Amino acid sequence: MRIVIAGAGEVGSHLAKMLSDEDRDIIVIDNDEKKLFALDSYNLKTSLGECISFKVLRDNGVRDCELFIAVTPYETRNLLACSIAKNMGAKKTVARIDNYEFLRPDYSEFFKGMGVDTLIYPELFAAEEIATALKHNWVRNWFELFDGQLIVAAVKLRASSPMVGKQLREIGAGNTFIHLNAIRRNGEILIPRGVDTVMENDIAYITTTRDYLSQVVEICGKVKVQVKKLLIMGGSPIAVQVAKELEKSDVKVKIIEPDDDRCAYLVDVLPHCKIVHGDATDSDIMGEEAGGIDAFAALSDRSETNILSCLMSKEYGVKKTIAEVENIQFVHEAERLNIGTIINKKLLASSRIFQMLLDSEEDNARCLALADAEVAEVVIKEGSKLCTKDIKDLSIPQEFTLAGLVRNGEGMLVRGNTRLQPGDHVVVFCMHGSFHKVEKFFK
Repeated sequence: MRIVIAGAGEVGSHLAKMLSDEDRDIIVIDNDEKKLFALDSYNLKTSLGECISFKVLRDNGVRDCELFIAVTPYETRNLLACSIAKNMGAKKTVARIDNYEFLRPDYSEFFKGMGVDTLIYPELFAAEEIATALKHNWVRNWFELFDGQLIVAAVKLRASSPMVGKQLREIGAGNTFIHLNAIRRNGEILIPRGVDTVMENDIAYITTTRDYLSQVVEICGKVKVQVKKLLIMGGSPIAVQVAKELEKSDVKVKIIEPDDDRCAYLVDVLPHCKIVHGDATDSDIMGEEAGGIDAFAALSDRSETNILSCLMSKEYGVKKTIAEVENIQFVHEAERLNIGTIINKKLLASSRIFQMLLDSEEDNARCLALADAEVAEVVIKEGSKLCTKDIKDLSIPQEFTLAGLVRNGEGMLVRGNTRLQPGDHVVVFCMHGSFHKVEKFFK
């Protein structure tokens, strides 16, 4: 399968790295040699040139590609590149856009007529993630798989959690409603085994089912908070989308924005929100506006400012904080701090594109992609040797763990005595770069 990616920025590069671990012909086009050089160690081809050049696209076999993805920083270039690629013979095209208006359903036929099959608006993904974080505010990240039959939650464990200081086999023995897939500790992802001990400040990636959420909250030592008031720093496009997402909810939104013209724009497009002209990094303004706030979201265009603002809001008693961290390399560092949820629209965009790609394939579908870990869905085929033994008797590689499965439409966790059956949809949590081992194991 040939996939051509136009743009070697953070979205394109991250997507290319995820795809390069698998048996696909990946080509990345960019006019910046330094960005392409950073991809030299991966199993893919790079091409220096303009993505809207007929010759460059022709030379890179766009006419034979199954998927053409344009994720340069320039919306018009992405749309034009997709249009050219489609007319050359690309089967499916995806363009990253900056204009939310383009997503209106009545415009879809227009863009398909241009040759653009799918539009990706990262700011909308980020807004949806923030809305989810406000609803499930006791977790760092929340993912629903198979229409909510299985739930993967990332939770930072404090000393109040009964799991802290215990080995996994102790936790699993008395709590059949939880499966601890992975642990992020000191910035590193670990796939734990039974003898490993859970430590304070670990970020635990947990699989469970909806029926046991209250027990999971308790064992994680958390308390649910009902968010009624949200304070947003920065009137960015993400902030606008968050306010629109919450428009029909009971959450009251207040936005602090330092630019006069932007404030005027926000007042016009968000009449249901309170817009405050000022700088949220100013302690006087923060002290005045943060009173009685349940949640704070820092959505400015500066990652460092967002991180520091969240830490400052904690001092004012804000229970839930969310920071938009634009730089992927800052994500791990930010997760070590006392910040509730880290949002990176580029990682979200890469993950959604990858999910969209693999949803069309019969064998496997990636459900989500983190900075250095992934979750895969694998369907067990008729006659598989894996159905002849219990899970505990299978030689599962250290790089991944079987987190849960859906059988006949019902989600369930995987135990040592679980035996797979043909037709099972198995959720596998694996280290980034280990997906080829997952495929090999299940084949």
